[in-house]
Amino acid sequence: MTQLTEDNAMPDGGELARLILKIAAERDRQAFARLYQHFAPRVTAFLRKSGLPANTAEEIAQEAMLSVWRKASYFDPARAGAATWIFTIARNLRVDHLRRVRVATAAENAPPEEREVVPSSEAVLLATEQEARVRAALKALSDEQALVLRLSFFSDKAHSEIARELGLPLGTVKSRVRLALGRLRALLEGES
Repeated sequence: MTQLTEDNAMPDGGELARLILKIAAERDRQAFARLYQHFAPRVTAFLRKSGLPANTAEEIAQEAMLSVWRKASYFDPARAGAATWIFTIARNLRVDHLRRVRVATAAENAPPEEREVVPSSEAVLLATEQEARVRAALKALSDEQALVLRLSFFSDKAHSEIARELGLPLGTVKSRVRLALGRLRALLEGES
C-alpha cells in the first residue's frame, strides 16, 4: 500500500479507497488519520462554499468524518470513489442540518397557542337556559324521533350504525332524524 507522504502530495483515488477499506477491516487509526488529514479541510471548504458559517461547516465536516469511521464497512469502491462517497455523506449531513434549522425556525415563528377562554357568567347562564329549552323541546318529540336524535348527536353514531342497532331501514332513520330536527327547530323558534 502506498503511504501518504508528509508533504501535500495528492493521494490517488485507489489509495483513498484502500484507506477506507483498511478502516472497515481493521479499524486502522493511522489510515483514518491520513484520510481525515486529506478530507477534513476539503469537506469544510465545500460546506463553507455551500453557504454554511465557518463553525457550522467545521462541525458538519467533523461529523462527516466520524460517519466515515463508523460506516467504512458500507463503502463499496465499485459503486463510488472515496471522494464521492465522503462528499455525499457531508452533503447529506448538510441537508439534515438545514432541515433541522428550518423546522426550528418554523416552530419559533409559529403563532402562539390560543389560551382557553373562560366563559363569562352571562355566557354560562345563556348556555344553561338554551340547554333547558333544548331538553324541553326533546321531550315534546315522539319517542322514536328523540331516540334517533340522541343516538345521532349525543352518542355520535352514524345513521347506518343506528339503523343496525334499532333494526330499521337506513332511509327510515334518516327520515326520523330530518323530521325530528325540523320539529325541534319549530319548537325552539316558537319559544323565541
